[in-house]
Amino acid sequence: MQCPSCQHTDSRVLESRAADSGRSVRRRRECLNCDFRFTTYERVETVPITVLKRNGHRETFNRSKLLHGLLRACEKTGLAPTSLELVVDEIEISLQQRAGREVSSNEIGEMVLQQLREMSDVAYVRFASVYRQFKSVSDFVSALEVLGETKPNRGKTRATLAAVP
Repeated sequence: MQCPSCQHTDSRVLESRAADSGRSVRRRRECLNCDFRFTTYERVETVPITVLKRNGHRETFNRSKLLHGLLRACEKTGLAPTSLELVVDEIEISLQQRAGREVSSNEIGEMVLQQLREMSDVAYVRFASVYRQFKSVSDFVSALEVLGETKPNRGKTRATLAAVP
């Protein structure tokens, strides 16, 4: 590590600790040449993920954009923002572990829906309505039927759906 004061390349580590919620390591160092003390941070370098949009455009994966979409879909559903951040973390980790560096926006949307299905029915339907571009009430009914099929204790929901004119 190069000293910021004298540019000497030898230093010793005085202290190390986790930083940024365990995603990086903070190291306090001292230059062996001039005794100048400085701090460095080590982070895992990740390769950017490219998202292939529906319209054919490509853009770099943006976790804050995904989190913003989730927060909007989950407004007033009772889901804590921290739980939504964990969803985004899981999706990002899953994408980083893939062999390929390109993913379609459809795949990301399905990953989100899979997570939301377990967390909140309302959040699931709200996100699905935007992501799948619902055009009519029948699209909502279909989504609710799928939701009812995946959760066997939801028989009342199916009966309620049948009563809707």
